[in-house]
Amino acid sequence: MENDKKLYQLSDYLNAINNTKEPLMDSDDVAWKKKYPAFIVNKCMSYHIDTLLEANTMNGFHHLPNDMQFNFYINIVRPKKRFSKWYKSNIANIDVVKKYYGYTYEKARQALSILDSEQIKKIKSIMEVGGRKK
Repeated sequence: MENDKKLYQLSDYLNAINNTKEPLMDSDDVAWKKKYPAFIVNKCMSYHIDTLLEANTMNGFHHLPNDMQFNFYINIVRPKKRFSKWYKSNIANIDVVKKYYGYTYEKARQALSILDSEQIKKIKSIMEVGGRKK
């Protein structure tokens, strides 16, 4: 059972695409195809300037089977070490800033980069609706 947890990780797929070019999908183990996280792999590949067009192409062909998407990346992407931090968006804070100031998404995102955590807390307390106050 523990061996199942170790196999089929995102890092295995990305390492095969970026470095080893190991054809994981060609093995007898069909779980490699079933557990391929196509959306996440596309997202990871879109963080790099040299693989952005390939990721965009795969987004256009999202309906293709997992093994075809993986083989596309294996054969198109040149071997290289690639690492980037995972982009995290703070949607809840953006929504509060949008409502409070009446901004669009882009303006709220820009305003959020200026506001500190105390200001955001104050805006959240003002915008709080419903329920009983203590």
